[in-house]
Amino acid sequence: MSAGGGKKAILAALSANAGIAVAKFIGAAITGSASMLAEAVHSVADTSNQALLLFGQRQAAQQADQLHPFGYGRNRYFYSFVVALVIFALGSLYAIWEGVHKIQHPEHLSNAIVAIVILGIAICLEGFSFYTAMRESKPLKGDASWWRFIRNSRNPELPVVLLEDSGALIGLVFAFVAISLTEITGDPIWDGIGTLAIGLLLGVIAIILIVEMQSLLIGEGATPDEDRKIREALVDHRSIDRVIHLRTQYLGPEEMLVAAKIAIVPGLEITDIATAIDEAEARVRGQVPAARVIYLEPDLYRTPAVTQ
Repeated sequence: MSAGGGKKAILAALSANAGIAVAKFIGAAITGSASMLAEAVHSVADTSNQALLLFGQRQAAQQADQLHPFGYGRNRYFYSFVVALVIFALGSLYAIWEGVHKIQHPEHLSNAIVAIVILGIAICLEGFSFYTAMRESKPLKGDASWWRFIRNSRNPELPVVLLEDSGALIGLVFAFVAISLTEITGDPIWDGIGTLAIGLLLGVIAIILIVEMQSLLIGEGATPDEDRKIREALVDHRSIDRVIHLRTQYLGPEEMLVAAKIAIVPGLEITDIATAIDEAEARVRGQVPAARVIYLEPDLYRTPAVTQ
């Protein structure tokens, strides 16, 4: 998927979270609810995160230069990693601190019905954002499960938005239940418990994203399916009869480096070898469009010596 597809999901999440953040802060000021305040901070973090993702896409679009000959595509991985840190620091740690404080020092709510109405509206807006992210992700997901898509996707923005939106929806449910229980029982400790639950939820999401984005930053290779397609495309059994070894690495979400040593059929002229390499590169790009940077080293296959 192109960056444009991910951008649509990011913009939908940015619009939803900006409006939700304002509404939640108003609700928190009216009701004094800690869980509502934690959700407001959560929405501010999410809004900032979507801005960071858009900035990362802009930085990644820079042309390659002498300092960065393979381009700036990994900026999208870097800013997605920063997003994970923001979720952990601004969202999770704050909510945990606020939750523990409110459990130790409970405060009664006022106008809880206002908070419940705001949370209901927020759930509808977050649901729209989540639906947009799912729709934009389906072409990339294919037949894989959503969890496998998040784990294996080389596109960083869509998994980030999916996890943010799912976490936001679950967090809104936590806040809704906490405020409702506080209103029903008259015990404000439920508000603190709901806030703590939101913090722990955000912590889990942040850790998942940190692990995934760290792996992408280090450099991930082709998926097993892409690896198979590349190997099959390299060999034509006419000029190239096998792949001796293959190395791949994603330089960005839509750009893969392919380096391979290929066994050339003995006896070919230099012009035939050059033609065979050009045709192999074309076949690989036809099967795996992300394989934009390809280096092929021709060699003769030598059977490994058998030790006695």
